[in-house]
Amino acid sequence: MIHDLSTLTGRNTILYFSAFLNHGKNSINTDINDKDVNALMETVKGTDKKKGLDLILHTPGGEIGATEQIISYLKSYYGDDIRAIVPQMAMSAGSMIAVSCKSILMGRQSCIGPFDPQLGGVACQSMLREYKYAVKEVTNNPACLGLWQVMFSKLTPTFLTRCQQADELVDKLTDKILSGKGLSAAKVKDIKKKFAKNDDTKAHNRHIDREECRKVGLAVEDLESRQDIQDLVLGIHHCCMILADKTNLDKIVENNIGGNYILATAIPPTNT
Repeated sequence: MIHDLSTLTGRNTILYFSAFLNHGKNSINTDINDKDVNALMETVKGTDKKKGLDLILHTPGGEIGATEQIISYLKSYYGDDIRAIVPQMAMSAGSMIAVSCKSILMGRQSCIGPFDPQLGGVACQSMLREYKYAVKEVTNNPACLGLWQVMFSKLTPTFLTRCQQADELVDKLTDKILSGKGLSAAKVKDIKKKFAKNDDTKAHNRHIDREECRKVGLAVEDLESRQDIQDLVLGIHHCCMILADKTNLDKIVENNIGGNYILATAIPPTNT
């Protein structure tokens, strides 16, 4: 079906599917990580760069360093002619990849999400905000110092500094992926507020649908506008979901000419 979709659109197609909804946190292989660069090297090989790329994304996100390298690598090959296709979810760092693309093809059910920085499951911006609040409260009411000491004594050295650095890095990368899109300064600010900051979204797992994406200035195409394309995109996605349900598959990265990279969790041997 990936070949059929490519034939229909006249574009290269690469599927990046993670089984995170099927296997949850039972496998570390479902996140975006440095192994994915090897997967994309395998699946970019042999494709015609002049045809651009449709990147089908289904991922919970993952490592920011790997994400930056993936974006840079794909753009070095296909330039700005990359369209993200989100059949269901591309969250966190996966959203950053989608936002970096020329456009995003989304259905009614599709969503992307915030990519504000996280460290060990802690929202960096919330941590920094809480620290500033604590300093202000202790200054105004020294009697509450003991309560805040209990909480902050649990933090590891440099944690607050790393939160600040992570926030600065995401801000810098967001500016980088939005540059060259011809967006006004106001639109860039709106996109950063929606995706790179958590003041409005509040939760890192917040689902942002296509209408919200459009409102802030992202180029979004409706999956339903072409029934033939929608049937193939959802067919590919549903096949992957069924396969992941029935097997130990963690990740599939595959192109329209047969190149693929498949990652699966090893099944422990049974005693006989």
